[in-house]
Amino acid sequence: MEQSAHEVANWQYYFAIAVFLITYGFIISEKLNRAVIALFGAAIMIIFGVVDLHTAFTSHIQWETITLLIGMMILVHITSQSGVFEFVAIKAAKAAGGKPIRILLLLSLLTAVGSAFLDNVTTVLLIVPVTLSITRILKVNPVPYLISEVLFSNIGGTATLIGDPPNIMIGSANKHLDFNAFLLNLAPIVIIISIVTLGIIYFMYRNKLKTTPEQIEKLMALNEKDYIKDQSLLLKSISILGLTILGFVLHSIIHVDAAVIAMTGATLLMLIGVKEHDIEDVFAHVEWVTIFFFAGLFVLVGGLIDIGLISSLAKEVIGVTNGDIGFAAILILWVSGIASATIDNIPFVATMIPLIQDLATGLGLSVDSPQIKVLWWALSLGACLGGNGTLIGASANVVVAGIAKREGHAFSYMDFLKIGLPLTIVALLLSHAYIYLRYLM
Repeated sequence: MEQSAHEVANWQYYFAIAVFLITYGFIISEKLNRAVIALFGAAIMIIFGVVDLHTAFTSHIQWETITLLIGMMILVHITSQSGVFEFVAIKAAKAAGGKPIRILLLLSLLTAVGSAFLDNVTTVLLIVPVTLSITRILKVNPVPYLISEVLFSNIGGTATLIGDPPNIMIGSANKHLDFNAFLLNLAPIVIIISIVTLGIIYFMYRNKLKTTPEQIEKLMALNEKDYIKDQSLLLKSISILGLTILGFVLHSIIHVDAAVIAMTGATLLMLIGVKEHDIEDVFAHVEWVTIFFFAGLFVLVGGLIDIGLISSLAKEVIGVTNGDIGFAAILILWVSGIASATIDNIPFVATMIPLIQDLATGLGLSVDSPQIKVLWWALSLGACLGGNGTLIGASANVVVAGIAKREGHAFSYMDFLKIGLPLTIVALLLSHAYIYLRYLM
């Protein structure tokens, strides 16, 4: 049950804000494990009575988000064991005729599509090792490929409910925003941004990526079928993954939550595609750090809700915008984009969700009203696309930078910034125009 600011002790109000900001600071600094910090902050909130333990588990933690994440992590990990992603990447490189610039564009598009239906971190973990192998054969600099794949992982992940953690959080908090709603409202602008970004990248690198006919011949001689490790698992995993995505599409007809669909697909694939002695390995590959980070974060934000801070901020936004939904949408887009370029977008979105819900209440509207939906799309676009602004803007960026450094192809914060920031501004400008033309005119 929510409390308002006057129902909590004065010290608790400021104590909760201090705990949240200190925890947030440690998360941004990346000095300590973010899951441990989030859980510790949540525990402090509960110990000092800011958040009730029962309320934390029944109201604040978004179990739909956590269940959906676990289900998709299991599905993607098992599917990856078949070798299908390596197969597709090699096939794409050969379809490009071994030409470096064409391969760059095709692998970027493949990353975008993969990120829309898997998740962006998993997609880059699958595509980057293959990219490094291809660039090694062609003897070209892999850094442009890696940076482009990072950018397209965040762009592609914006298009669907399951593509990026912020979208999973927004969808779980709003049952009316199902898979189809995300696809119909966000995929059009994602396609436009992808085309524009591909064009810019092409002109940036078309004369910089050169190889020899001999190296192209080596690449074309690769047999992509050699990368398929388990034909039986391939058929089973692709079938179950396809049925799971179909379930998301049919959500409004079958009336089953996305989290239940994902977990059903995951457990079914484990039953028919994984040997008994390998089940523990499957669970070991779930990103538990991310899962516990989410749990702690939800409780921390719940503390801000319970002291009444979120509703107070919502009233301030109403005051600043004079209740103008259009102004609020554009404000949310740009604030989200700037914030997500400089800090992790997950804690930011976790804070913004209840704020938008309270904003709707303050304007006398329901959270599923057409007027309020534009605020959710603005938040999604800003938070997901803003992650391309800097090297620390999204998890996929950090993951790829780490792999590149380990493989001897390190790129710096400034290397990424020179490409990522201008393209992010272009993406946000296109999103601004899209929101205005589609929802506000």
